[in-house]
Amino acid sequence: MKIALVHDYIKEYGGAERVLETLHDMFPHAPVYTLIYAPEFLGPHAERFASWHVIPSFLQLVPFKEKLLSPFRLIAPFVFQSFDFSDFDIILVSATGAYNPTILNKKQAQLLCYCHTPPRYLYGYATAREWKKHAVFKVLANLANHILRLVDFTASQNVDRYIANSENIKARIEKFYRKDAVVVYPPVDVLGKSGKKGDYYLAGGRLARPKHIDLIIQAANELKFPLKIFGKGFAGYGDELKLMAGPTVEFVGEISDDEKLKLMQGAKAFFFAGEDEDFGIVPVEAMGVGTPVIAYNSGGVKETVIDGKSGVFFNELTVGSLVKSVKKFEKLQIKPDSCITQAKKFDKKQFIAKIEKLIKERYARTSRS
Repeated sequence: MKIALVHDYIKEYGGAERVLETLHDMFPHAPVYTLIYAPEFLGPHAERFASWHVIPSFLQLVPFKEKLLSPFRLIAPFVFQSFDFSDFDIILVSATGAYNPTILNKKQAQLLCYCHTPPRYLYGYATAREWKKHAVFKVLANLANHILRLVDFTASQNVDRYIANSENIKARIEKFYRKDAVVVYPPVDVLGKSGKKGDYYLAGGRLARPKHIDLIIQAANELKFPLKIFGKGFAGYGDELKLMAGPTVEFVGEISDDEKLKLMQGAKAFFFAGEDEDFGIVPVEAMGVGTPVIAYNSGGVKETVIDGKSGVFFNELTVGSLVKSVKKFEKLQIKPDSCITQAKKFDKKQFIAKIEKLIKERYARTSRS
């Protein structure tokens, strides 16, 4: 069985790249096709990809390619169609929602798509860039997005089996693509070991606008609680956050997985204010070390956090709603074991078993044909 992996682009390290890493661990000899590969932007995670057989497109030769990821959307469908998959039985696409990678020419192969989300910018969900601020650009972008939505739907019909990362994304696939999907939650390394709790709260990950880290900082400023934030800023948002941070807020930057787990073990709680979050791996990682989650009641986190048992929800994206949830949390006594038990429902072993089963089922179809 010859397998190829496909990923939109490799420049940042987040939840989608963690899934890709697990898929590569499962199929270490599979080449990884991608639009561009920029390991110099991966920080402490770059070494994870060093031994992989990564095959970038011809856009790898374009100067300043790393700054052109958004404009590349207009030509990405043609670029993915330029790859040759004629030697493969199975093509497994990890679709982050950046482009339309499933539009590729699959030849005789079965095409499976692990969908993190249909492109958020095409269907009205919050995005990292505030592209609607400028009137002229908004008109041009809306026109381009109309065309790209048609392309995206065409690409979706090329998929033989959709795999959604949550019930939340399964519903989006059914709504926008009119295709059924099986839910396989992303793989999470559940440490299963709590630590001695400190006096600080924790937030972090990919510091982009839809994560609403600004609300968390404002709540820390108001209640004067210690807050540590890890991760890399995106599209100027990191600098904005530092300007608004009060004296109790500390930015620790990009850190290794071991450093992140230590911070999580010592935190009173982990904040997660993502808007329409597709799934949200980091909250599960926090629960996996016995740390409760204070989360905005939206998106995939509704499938992972149990209100009152492994965390607390707040229902509005306002400082007042978040402050109220912090005060509620401090009156509760959420047990670390309850958090760990919940996190184990999303352990990596289950992901591997389900993906292997789906691939074997699809390979059986290619063998019969």
